[in-house]
Amino acid sequence: MLDLLIPTIAQGLLWAVMALGVYITFRVLDIADLTVEGSFPLGAATAAAMLSAGYGIISSLVVVALVGMLAGIVTGVLHTKMKIPALLAGILTMSALYSVNLRIMGKANISLLGVDTTFSIVRNLLGLNSGQTTLLVGAVATGLIGFLLYWFFGTEIGAAIRATGFNQQMIRAQGVDTDVTIVLGLLLSNSLVAVSGALVAQSNGFADVGMGTGTIVIGLASVIIGEVLFGTRSFKNCMISVILGSVVYRIVIAVVLQMGMPPNDLKLFTSVLVAFALSLPLIKSKLGMRKAGR
Repeated sequence: MLDLLIPTIAQGLLWAVMALGVYITFRVLDIADLTVEGSFPLGAATAAAMLSAGYGIISSLVVVALVGMLAGIVTGVLHTKMKIPALLAGILTMSALYSVNLRIMGKANISLLGVDTTFSIVRNLLGLNSGQTTLLVGAVATGLIGFLLYWFFGTEIGAAIRATGFNQQMIRAQGVDTDVTIVLGLLLSNSLVAVSGALVAQSNGFADVGMGTGTIVIGLASVIIGEVLFGTRSFKNCMISVILGSVVYRIVIAVVLQMGMPPNDLKLFTSVLVAFALSLPLIKSKLGMRKAGR
């Protein structure tokens, strides 16, 4: 059981970085951004291409964060300056990134076997097994990014981004350019998603052009499950809930696979799970009304 639990929690922590990015757009900005379906494999493709070419881990992660920011800027400009609806702007960027990812890799997938990655270096330095290495890297990455996000959203700029998602008219009346804050939010979100893609690719040992399919659903599942199970009492609590939601989601997936669910049905199961979680507030209110009526 422990041999299954450690790798599952480790994968949940790696994907939690992506879930934090989805949280920024979905909850903070109140935008359904589909760019993540393209920026996740963008990060994986960039990291795999650079590591295979002999570049260092730090430099590759920096470039991954920058290209993720660029993807978010494109979506933000399409939405704010071109006045394209956010959902459509994300779809346009996501579609364009498919070709960009193929250009970066030069083929549909890149293997990282025999290439020095974050995980192989940590494993060799500390003498850990694969699951323990992934757990350690995931915990450090998620903890560091979570701390930096909490600090950033406590600053004046971060507060302006949060206020933009809450009430654009109100924050615009305070003299804040909401176009800039929306672009900043999308930039930050897709940067995190790209970094998550790079970490997942290194953990899996390959990058594939199609590995971003269903990313938005996984991110939403992590956000919704975390909010339902662990609450949203404060911004710090929300971030912790998203991270724990990602871990819980991975545990649920591992359990249903152990129970015999065909892997081909995973996306169907995830969609049903997210739909159920999103409808929970309505179900609770209906039950409350019935109890009050009685």
